[in-house]
Amino acid sequence: MRTDVASPSVGIDFGTTNSSVAAVGAGGQTRLAEFSLRGARVTASRSLLYFEPPPRRSVVEPLCWTGPAGIEHYLAAETKGRLVQSLKSFLTSRDLKNTSVFGRRRTIESLIARILSDLREAASAQFGFDIRSATVGRPVHFVGAERDEDNAHAEERLRRAFSEAGFSTVQFELEPVGAAHHYAETLDHDELILIGDFGGGTSDFSLLRVGPSVATLAGQASAGLIGTAGVGLAGDAFDAQIVRHLVSPALGSRSMMRSWQQELPIPSWPYASLERWHHLSFLKTREVMALLENVAADALEPDRIRSLIYLIEHDLGFELHGAVQALKSALSREPIGTFLFDDGDVRIESQVTRWEFERWIRDELHQLEACVEGLLQRTGVSAADVDAVFLTGGTSLVPAVRRIFTTRFGADRIRSGEEFTSVALGLALRGRSAM
Repeated sequence: MRTDVASPSVGIDFGTTNSSVAAVGAGGQTRLAEFSLRGARVTASRSLLYFEPPPRRSVVEPLCWTGPAGIEHYLAAETKGRLVQSLKSFLTSRDLKNTSVFGRRRTIESLIARILSDLREAASAQFGFDIRSATVGRPVHFVGAERDEDNAHAEERLRRAFSEAGFSTVQFELEPVGAAHHYAETLDHDELILIGDFGGGTSDFSLLRVGPSVATLAGQASAGLIGTAGVGLAGDAFDAQIVRHLVSPALGSRSMMRSWQQELPIPSWPYASLERWHHLSFLKTREVMALLENVAADALEPDRIRSLIYLIEHDLGFELHGAVQALKSALSREPIGTFLFDDGDVRIESQVTRWEFERWIRDELHQLEACVEGLLQRTGVSAADVDAVFLTGGTSLVPAVRRIFTTRFGADRIRSGEEFTSVALGLALRGRSAM
């Protein structure tokens, strides 16, 4: 592989849910790394790891796969191992430094590094040069960040993970600024734009002036940045509401149980883990399963609790997540969608209207709207001053989210495209302009 200085600029969007890698050559040609998923080629790789359970009393390290390969091995396994996802959401935590995987402690940074290392090696093989430097995206506010120090702490942990994955040089850029560089490539004039980047764990917004004259300002790729804002919610929060209002009740969350001749609500703690599907495997312990068996014995609707037990025993969080995603996608296209989860002892089927879904996520929509409004107020920019609004990320396709912007700015100013890869492409462009 080539390692010369003429190598293309590389951008990496390491997301809570998906990651992508892009390269921009000296001539401006762009490429996206592709990954094989169940016979198809995709440009977004799931940000997850799957560990296969080692033989009992084995001293051998458990086998591990990441991204699409991790998904395929997980789905093919008769006895499920450990699926780890959404690691980016834990970077602000000073308490959660490591986790146990089949009895071995692993730092959050080392787990992320394994994902990044596989991304780097796959992209290097496709692009034809050894990737050792990249422009990397980061959210305006990491999940859980309450102060600037929290964001700095998370960024430093992410930097260490990239170093452990074999990167010698990493330059961080805000993810919505990366998306802005992608959008600016289409312009032959200057514009004041609002970028909305909706990921799995965060939603980020940036106001920028972009265009030919801005891009020439001494190579300062972010010279036109006016202001940024962000909030620690996005697609995962919408998914959680679907689980809370539709899935959890079918599994007994609103049921009652008899205890000491009284009727009491079913304990709520298992359902909190259910809302973050990658936490479901944490419930699969001897102690928790015994507690749930006792709850089922006293429940007025024991079949619902036994369905929950089945879901946990067979570690079906990923499949449940897929059913939630399918409903959300259907409701983005049609006014009515069908939720269907059917696996062994668990079958949940229900029609859901878009109106119901939007009622479930009402608070989250209000937070997004308030975040955008706050950005405009702090920067002194009026909605009328904004020439275009570029929306990216999977959650930007949710009609209620788009309505926030069409109502405020008008449908004629809304732009979109490359929802899952625009940030990576823009980050690669950002890196090229900084050379």
